[in-house]
Amino acid sequence: MKTLQLESFAEGFVFLEGPRWRDGKLWVSDMFGKAVYTVAPDGTRSKVVDVPNRPSGIGFLPDKTPVVVSMTDRCLYRVVDGKLVLHSDISKLVNSDINDMVMDARGNAYVGNLGYDLFSGAEMKLTNLVLVTPDGKAREVANGLAVPNGPVITPDGKKLIVAESMGRKLTAFDIQADGSLINQRVFADLGGAEPDGICLDAEGAVWLAAINRRGFLRVKEGGEVTHKIETGKRMAIACTLGGADGRTFYGLTFEGAFKDIPKGGLNSRIETVRVDVGASGSP
Repeated sequence: MKTLQLESFAEGFVFLEGPRWRDGKLWVSDMFGKAVYTVAPDGTRSKVVDVPNRPSGIGFLPDKTPVVVSMTDRCLYRVVDGKLVLHSDISKLVNSDINDMVMDARGNAYVGNLGYDLFSGAEMKLTNLVLVTPDGKAREVANGLAVPNGPVITPDGKKLIVAESMGRKLTAFDIQADGSLINQRVFADLGGAEPDGICLDAEGAVWLAAINRRGFLRVKEGGEVTHKIETGKRMAIACTLGGADGRTFYGLTFEGAFKDIPKGGLNSRIETVRVDVGASGSP
């Protein structure tokens, strides 16, 4: 196993999630800072939009319009001229705050939810994955998942991989022509590591934030871990690949305990390291 070392890239955020590399910039959701930002390669940040009900996953429609998850009102919004425009209200399909998502090349969004009141310490409950089509229509496409988080889609559009945070595994599905998911199976058993955000590289391996292991792991299908990035006293939250050649790893980290996340301190930052295998484009 190869070990890599992160370097700080941008600091001063509350709690970052949903990193995406698009059009030469890194996009991130500051969940408890209640805003979406872009960060240029030199570290300069720009606010894209305020999201009062807490942003999480970010996606892009085929015309490049950004779409952002709004957690507590359980809606997806398009970002148009710096304002939120309702894309889909999925509150009737979920029983808890929605979380991360991934969008495919057709504009289909696959949206996870927590399944229970995570921040109050409630008992974990299995939950579902919701598909939102480009016209904003929504339906359930999978269930029985233990906190579906950080989904990715293979470049051919035929397979979706989702992190089950409390299931401590990566789960794969085949994607049908209408966006439905079939053939649920284990992509990788993580041996106790709890995955948060993930990204897919050009060789089909998954980088994941192991939130309970203070580090990031690169995992092949079947469970082989090829690379590890330790984060010390900081929690690993989410990651993506980007940069001009797709080989810059962006890791989002948080200093503090889980109970500290909603408190509003500026304890989240973006860290980077160069990797050998570049991005696949998902998420």
